Amino acid sequence: MFVSAAATILHADLDSFYASVEQRDDPTLRGRPVIVGGGVVLAASYEAKAYGVRTAMGGRQALQLCPSAIVVPPRMSAYSRASEAVFEVFGDTTPLVEPVSIDEAFLDVSGLRRVSGEPVQIAAGLRERVREQVGLPITVGIARTKFLAKVASQEAKPDGLLLVPPGRELAFLHPLPVRRLWGVGAKTAEKLHAHGIETVAQVAELGETTLSAMVGGAMGRQLYALSRNIDRRRVVTGARRRSVGAQHALGRAGNRMSAAEIDIVVINLVDRITRRMRSADRTGRTVTLRLRFDDFSRATRSHTMPRATSATEPILATARELIVAAGPMFAERGLTLIGFAVSNIDREGALQLELPFDARGDPTAVDLAMDDVRRRYGNAALTRGVLVGRDPGLEMPMLPD
Repeated sequence: MFVSAAATILHADLDSFYASVEQRDDPTLRGRPVIVGGGVVLAASYEAKAYGVRTAMGGRQALQLCPSAIVVPPRMSAYSRASEAVFEVFGDTTPLVEPVSIDEAFLDVSGLRRVSGEPVQIAAGLRERVREQVGLPITVGIARTKFLAKVASQEAKPDGLLLVPPGRELAFLHPLPVRRLWGVGAKTAEKLHAHGIETVAQVAELGETTLSAMVGGAMGRQLYALSRNIDRRRVVTGARRRSVGAQHALGRAGNRMSAAEIDIVVINLVDRITRRMRSADRTGRTVTLRLRFDDFSRATRSHTMPRATSATEPILATARELIVAAGPMFAERGLTLIGFAVSNIDREGALQLELPFDARGDPTAVDLAMDDVRRRYGNAALTRGVLVGRDPGLEMPMLPD
């Protein structure tokens, strides 16, 4: 197992990213509770979080918790520009940067001691530069493993810096609640709590076999390792995106949507995804449906196609099959979000699915011709008739591939 003798892995995470950009750009919002989004909370400032407002919460519930909150519409282009500026700072700090999302990354600063100083000095300088050059608060955790660096940044929020010294890792980790372990969501936490397990220390006392019996084999093995701070992963640069996805928040309106209206959402999402895939010369085989419900519970369904493709029609056909299969859950649990992702990405290049979805011609050729029109005249220049006049939803910022 590779573990550096020194704590040289940084996890840098922007604080309440969307809301912080809004407060940066509008001084009247600073120090006040801010909610980004209307029907569903996309982000909340720490002032709003103090009232219990959380991401993915319904807008009505959020305003009941925090009546003084200021609701602002999302500005995705502004968030993309801010992310690019922050990643420029990351790249100037070290060449070893592994993006996690548009607002967080791992950085390996080993080997920079003579040039840039100790990891804590490097992290402090990074935070200062992001504040001065981009105008945003950022929290940094430092540790010998990626897992613990991320835990440290969570503990240091907001706008903080925390080093977990070598040799003191378990003393730091073990008192924390089990939800701090990667992969432990509400359901896994409930299973552990049912056995009286509340802290990481209690997880670490159990054997792998016992944990696997409680939460399943794969999760049991993961919890056994993480509770002992065993993490073999290095900071990896240059990795291409493993999936391409899009989602649409429906809010309470999702409970009143007909099958035809849900199908329009599906068409819009698949159109977005396949355009991105063709633009990046990527193909994929596995289509995954992600759903969120009124009680904030989630469900996923997936199907793997025979061959990789970026053509819209075969991916749309698969997406529709997944939606139909999941339909009984909608009325029972209240649908608030639909998302799709295409994964199982072909690493060797863009091989297209050779199926006659359109007897009049190659569906991929038709897609590429449509993409060319959009590049020339804008995305709004050409769209499916069923989408005309419809709210396309939010185009979430993405990291470059």
